[in-house]
Amino acid sequence: MTDQLDAPRGPLTAGTPSADAPGSALDASAAAPRRAASRRLRSPSFVVGSSMVAVVVLVGLVAFFWTPYTIGTRGTGERLGGPSADFWLGTDKLGRDVLSQLMAGATNAVVVAVCSVAIAAVLGITLGVLAASTTRWVDVAVLNVVDLMIAFPTLLLAMLIVTVRGASLSSVIAAIGISGAAVIARITRINASRVLREDYVVAAAASGTGWWGTVRRHVLPNVAPTLLVQLMLLAGAAILAEASLSYLGLGPRPPYASWGRMLNEAQATISAAPLAAILPGLLIAWTVLGLNLLGDGIRERSDPSLRGDR
Repeated sequence: MTDQLDAPRGPLTAGTPSADAPGSALDASAAAPRRAASRRLRSPSFVVGSSMVAVVVLVGLVAFFWTPYTIGTRGTGERLGGPSADFWLGTDKLGRDVLSQLMAGATNAVVVAVCSVAIAAVLGITLGVLAASTTRWVDVAVLNVVDLMIAFPTLLLAMLIVTVRGASLSSVIAAIGISGAAVIARITRINASRVLREDYVVAAAASGTGWWGTVRRHVLPNVAPTLLVQLMLLAGAAILAEASLSYLGLGPRPPYASWGRMLNEAQATISAAPLAAILPGLLIAWTVLGLNLLGDGIRERSDPSLRGDR
């Protein structure tokens, strides 16, 4: 009995699995990151949100090149016509095909969301990084401007900019982008200041890394996950703002199609042509919900405390 207890147990004995054997601890540790990544990819919010957004983007891309009927100020069908073989979703009060307008409205929504988010990201990240990494008076000046912009409601500031520049697609994009830049700048400034105080960033600066190198290697990669979530939310807010401005008559003019303007034009004839009024609202809700779910999914993937990888 004593001999059995004192006998050495080598790596190939029955009590200890070999590192080369299938199912060993080495294989398990190598497979753990793959399982964690698979769980993150199966995040319900991420999957559902990305699918919903992908549908809108795909329809917008198709409509950029083709729609069943030409988008214009006058239609080719019967006014307030119901669904038929020629007009699947019916026509509006001007005889225009509702399906074609909805598809073209998706293109408009994608363009507004992408361009306004790009403007907000460039302006906001630039101002936020400058405020966090330069002199004190620059920080104070940027914060004062940002606070002043945040004090104005986004829609009110957008209406002011559109009124000054005139109602057009570029005016709407510029208004929403400038309005959203204030929030991006504040978030960037807060996160960049935290990163710049980390010991490894201070050591990198002391070793001779320049300002741009520090920002590119350390600041931007660390603030990117938080900013990406905020940009998804901003894209949804941009679509809502564009629809609101178009509903008020401050959006892009025809031949540009807009879900918000469709709602405005269809409200007086909702009893005769309900699809022309209901479908644009549903598409706005669908797109904004998809972007919000996508933002939540990205946050779950980037935040270790929300991953559930235990």
